[in-house]
Amino acid sequence: MSVTSWFLVSSSGTRHRLPREMIFVGREDCELMLQSRSVDKQHAVINYDASTDEHLVKDLGSLNGTFVNDLRIPDQTYITLNLSDTDLPRSVLEDSVVLSSIETMLQAI
Repeated sequence: MSVTSWFLVSSSGTRHRLPREMIFVGREDCELMLQSRSVDKQHAVINYDASTDEHLVKDLGSLNGTFVNDLRIPDQTYITLNLSDTDLPRSVLEDSVVLSSIETMLQAI
């Protein structure tokens, strides 16, 4: 059985695997901290659903919004991330602090 692994890849090429748990994205006191004026203190949340092996993203009512594939996602609504979603969240990418890359790894369960 294959398990999808999601990675954030920094501009220097360092890979960070997204954990299979909830992480908060923002400027302060978050698991993924981004130093950008376009990112709120608590901007978005990325959650992992073990029953479907999917990551989901939700905007937490941020001023500038969270974008997936250049489309603003509704506030407080989880959106499933797909392997073809390579531009997420846009607010993370605008300042080139973090670049996203999605890869699939096959792991035996």
